Amino acid sequence: MFERQSSSKFVPFKQSRSFDGRIKLALRRLRSHFNAMGAPKDIVDLVGAVTSDAEAIAVATVVRSVRGRAPFAGARAVIAADGFTGWLSGPAGRDVFRAAKKTLEDGRPLLLRTRTKAGALDLLVEPLLPRPNLVIAGAALVAVALADLARRLGFFVTICAPEKDHASFAEADRLVDGFAPPGDLLGDLYIVATQGAEAALPALARLPARYLAVVGPRRRLAALKRSLARDGVVPAVLDTIRSPAGLDIGAVTPEEIALAILAEMVAIRRKGQRIRAR
Repeated sequence: MFERQSSSKFVPFKQSRSFDGRIKLALRRLRSHFNAMGAPKDIVDLVGAVTSDAEAIAVATVVRSVRGRAPFAGARAVIAADGFTGWLSGPAGRDVFRAAKKTLEDGRPLLLRTRTKAGALDLLVEPLLPRPNLVIAGAALVAVALADLARRLGFFVTICAPEKDHASFAEADRLVDGFAPPGDLLGDLYIVATQGAEAALPALARLPARYLAVVGPRRRLAALKRSLARDGVVPAVLDTIRSPAGLDIGAVTPEEIALAILAEMVAIRRKGQRIRAR
């Protein structure tokens, strides 16, 4: 029987590949986390080393050894864009790498049967996706409601607001003094500017966000776009700004508006994913 492997060393594939579109694996960042924490004792430590600003990885777990001297059930491997750590080898590594790409693209785990030199395996390949980043500029009541609701749905929430207003955001993950966004934002990014934070829009509009919305009446959008154009924001970005923010559900209260905004964000985030009915 194979011994359980716990090495943190990444093994490169002969031909390095990268995932398409927004699905990227930050192998360099993962390595830095692993080096900083020392030699992990187990694959679980590798998975736990992935922080909220890291990009996606996949985890392959042996469900059953069909025959032969294959790794025992429960053995795991972590798969990144150009390598892996764990028990994988030969054709199994290529099969699991392809499965990892698929599961990260649609967000769903899958079962896979593959072969190693030692025997056949049934595997469960699961995506480990980082929390999407939501940047909220401003401290209006809508911002407070949105921060609370977004964290419940798994977003990493960064608040950009004057320090005097930070006490309103008890559940935020990160607090930034002032409206200017931090310069280290990574991954799946969503941005909402609320009342009073218009001065930050030129900086916000230059970030690689999937979603950029401004809370306020539609009639103000044309003036905002003209101002942003004078600040050098390109037309292609101006056309992506959403105002009023959120789906049209007839929202009135700050909590309802926050719900409408979050619903729109989730719709964008999940577009194209094949979701299994529950």
